Amino acid sequence: MAIEKIDVVIPAAGAGRRMGAAVPKQYLRIAGREILARTADIFLSLPFAGRIIIALSADDTLFDTLDTAANPRVVQVTGGRERSDSVLAGLRASQTEFTLVHDAARPMVRPADIERLVALALDDDGGILAFQSVRDTIKLADTVSDGTARSVRTEPRELLWHALTPQLFRTGLLIKALESASAKGLPVTDEASAMELAGYRPRLVSSDPGNIKITEPADLAAAEEFFRHQAP
Repeated sequence: MAIEKIDVVIPAAGAGRRMGAAVPKQYLRIAGREILARTADIFLSLPFAGRIIIALSADDTLFDTLDTAANPRVVQVTGGRERSDSVLAGLRASQTEFTLVHDAARPMVRPADIERLVALALDDDGGILAFQSVRDTIKLADTVSDGTARSVRTEPRELLWHALTPQLFRTGLLIKALESASAKGLPVTDEASAMELAGYRPRLVSSDPGNIKITEPADLAAAEEFFRHQAP
């Protein structure tokens, strides 16, 4: 399938409390620029990316201070309490057949990886960036109690992947999958998990493992080092 314009949804309504910062983590600065602005920059630079739809909390007062807010391709919507609520709000504003969903706090995703995801997933059940790096033997445990558990079985490492973003799906199908999971009270940790519950098998597209989500202070330091070495 030929690559056409694809809207991008970036849920950015979270508080990021684990960072212990005075502002939500997406507004922390790395190498002189806010994390959310750097993330949006990536997609604004891609020729096939359409509108960048950013889902913000209802009481957000910081986004309009970013130069990103003035870009005519950037659209603001009001997100919700849960990530999936924010994603749904963004998807409902999408105007393209397919939509990319990307974490606001993943500013180090490689454009080449996004391009490969789009090239491979359009003719499939959608797809996500992911990587394999499980080195230890992995055990499936029964219910954990008091810090202990019993091993049920050993999981094959070669079948285990770390799920990343962006994730790419047909807009209408993803909306239905998220709405269905919510109506049934089923846990959804990412868009792919909603699609899996709906019976789809998203393609896993290998990503550079440096596509980390900034969650802890150590991640912020790693991102600072990354952008410090980028060409101006």
